[in-house]
Amino acid sequence: QVQLVESGGGLVQAGGSLRLSCAASASGSIFRLAAMDWYRQAPGKQREFVATIDSSGNTNYADSVKGRFTMSRDNSKNTVYLQMNSLKPEDTAVYYCKLRSFGGSVYWGQGTQVTVSS
Repeated sequence: QVQLVESGGGLVQAGGSLRLSCAASASGSIFRLAAMDWYRQAPGKQREFVATIDSSGNTNYADSVKGRFTMSRDNSKNTVYLQMNSLKPEDTAVYYCKLRSFGGSVYWGQGTQVTVSS
């Protein structure tokens, strides 16, 4: 069983920055071969894709965050990060990380709240 724990959320003014972390309690090989995603869910809205990173470190982003958010991974720490710059009020949401294992299993974290004030 894999557990994911997000951290780093909080309250920030528009234009500010936050860095989210997602630590996985998985074996090194499971994490190293996994693709990791960040999603977010704003109040009253569906959960939406934010960013992804594959096992080779290739990344892809939603158009709404491209150029402002950067996803990275540290396989030595079983952790992925989401650096969020130039934050906007519309970035306010609960942010979730997701692990997609090489074998096809999917795990979600419990989420961390990000609130951007105008």
